[in-house]
Amino acid sequence: MDLFVFGGLSVLFLLGVALPLITLYQTRYSDTAIMKRRLEGLGIAGRDNAGSGDVHARNRQRLIQNKLKEMEKVRSRKRNTLGVLLKQSGLSLNIAAYLGLSAVAGLITGLALMAFGFSTLATLGGTAAGGVMLPRKILTIIIGRRQRGFTALFSDALDILVRGARTGLPVGECLRIVGREVPDPVGYEFRMLVEAQRLGMNTDQALERGLERMPTSEYQFFAVVLTIQQQTGGNLASTLENLSNVLRSRKRLRDKISAMSSEAKASAMIIGSLPFIVGGLISLINPSYMGLLFSTSTGHMLLTGGAIWMSLGILVMHQMINFKF
Repeated sequence: MDLFVFGGLSVLFLLGVALPLITLYQTRYSDTAIMKRRLEGLGIAGRDNAGSGDVHARNRQRLIQNKLKEMEKVRSRKRNTLGVLLKQSGLSLNIAAYLGLSAVAGLITGLALMAFGFSTLATLGGTAAGGVMLPRKILTIIIGRRQRGFTALFSDALDILVRGARTGLPVGECLRIVGREVPDPVGYEFRMLVEAQRLGMNTDQALERGLERMPTSEYQFFAVVLTIQQQTGGNLASTLENLSNVLRSRKRLRDKISAMSSEAKASAMIIGSLPFIVGGLISLINPSYMGLLFSTSTGHMLLTGGAIWMSLGILVMHQMINFKF
């Protein structure tokens, strides 16, 4: 009887949990599904049914699929090393300067913990965290802000390319115009692209360097379009205009998501700041009451535990209210 019940529960688990999860993975998160969504975003999916005379379009779609797969493989092989992150940040820092700033941040954190009377072990741990995690977090914030600025201006840069291509200007001259007229970081990336071609690199190599500095989906779409156009020809202005419309639609969707999640973000900020506000007010009213947290070992343990749980709570709220697509 127990074996029969176990077998029935196993079948129910397989039908009710495992199969839906497998189906969800295949339709949403597999490599084929991700590639299909990217092709649909570029407006080139579903052309295989266009008829027997659309051989050129099918070949073009196949080239785009292969190029996207190749870029995904290159991106998966490359790790986000410190040198790559410094390139993505756009800061004029080398690795030695970054390590020096990290050492200074760790030293300041350790001195602050010693001033509050923390134990030696807690001071060493805080020094290590301040010297390693804090600069890395600041670097990540700078990179995210730079990528958002690039995405906000990239559609305007594509419009300039479309108008230049329709007037008959060469692609290189259009890229130089964008590098001159569009603010950074878009202008900087296009100037680097033109400079790489001037130094003798082909388009694929120059775009690969650009993707290393700016690994966004928008720039990847642009790299695919430019590479395929040089290989197969076609109407570059029409393709770039289609890509610009897609990117503007993505931006509208991103702004809509940001507006809908703004209430949850405000609530998370209030909840996360309440312990610090209440602690500060109590310290002003009764300093000796709060001073026990900084002058006793039990208080240090409570502060450490509170910091850990607060960090976990902030991390969970951050993952709940931030969307990536």
